[in-house]
Amino acid sequence: LQNFLCYTCKEYVEDLAKVPKAFLQESNVRLIVIGQSSYHHIKPFCCLTGYTHEMYVDPQREIYKTLGMKRGEGLHVSVRSPHVKSNTILGSIRSIWRAMTGPAFDFQGDPAQQGGALIIGPGNEVHFLHLDKNRLDHVPINTVLQLAGVKTVNFSNKPQIIDI
Repeated sequence: LQNFLCYTCKEYVEDLAKVPKAFLQESNVRLIVIGQSSYHHIKPFCCLTGYTHEMYVDPQREIYKTLGMKRGEGLHVSVRSPHVKSNTILGSIRSIWRAMTGPAFDFQGDPAQQGGALIIGPGNEVHFLHLDKNRLDHVPINTVLQLAGVKTVNFSNKPQIIDI
């Protein structure tokens, strides 16, 4: 994650929360989110997003540095994540409001730090690595699930129509 207050990260993790544990267990895959703030932000963030899978923190951003994740926004927004629902202004206002009204008034990490997605294992072998160029550049969750051999998830809020 970029940070726990980032609205795009919140919306992305809300969709990660929709991945059924049974799908992961069938494929012997673990879903892990790593944030860059203090551990005391994990529980409130999980309550906010509905995320029940594994979550860890890296306050010194050692993992981010080792993986070559960038700081700062790329100038060109080439792709907008299908998991980001808010526009920039409204999303930013909500992020600031959460920071101001949260139990610990802090910005929960470096707001310029970009995140990414990766598939590791078995062992230390990296099978896939996506480094976000900006806060809208999250790789689609179903892309990662497919590459990891996990069933995909319907993230649409639209009701499905079944022809009989």
